Amino acid sequence: MAIELGQPVPDFSAPATGDTTVTLSALRGKQVVIYFYPKASTPGCTTEGGDFRDRKAAFDAANTVIIGVSRDGLRAQENFKAKQDFNFELISDKDETVCQLFDVIKLKKMYGKEHQGIERSTFLIDQDGKLAQEWRGVKVPGHAEEVLSAAQALHRQ
Repeated sequence: MAIELGQPVPDFSAPATGDTTVTLSALRGKQVVIYFYPKASTPGCTTEGGDFRDRKAAFDAANTVIIGVSRDGLRAQENFKAKQDFNFELISDKDETVCQLFDVIKLKKMYGKEHQGIERSTFLIDQDGKLAQEWRGVKVPGHAEEVLSAAQALHRQ
């Protein structure tokens, strides 16, 4: 069951890069962008992360925290973050707890074979912890800019 727009996002804690644990309730008072990507160090995921990285100062100005999530292990996430110089944390969701919460695990096809994987998706949570906007089936080009515009508009309200 997916979280509905305008509804509170259930609290969660998950291991993240930088030897941290991300706990959603600890971010109250800030807007939060949570973006889900299929696999660290792949072309689309690298481009998407770089687009968020390059706009981080603007997200900061809009009181918005960026968090990336994939099912990769912590070591893969740390390497991805370091290699791409990401200036935000990445959650390692190996047990799919956060993925299930946001209903982003979908049946996908690759080379004619079906498998369960992350549907590239992004969620904007307001400073009160409610889901303000969601993007599912994301195409990378222009996406981070669109999310930034939404975060800035929400911040001005």
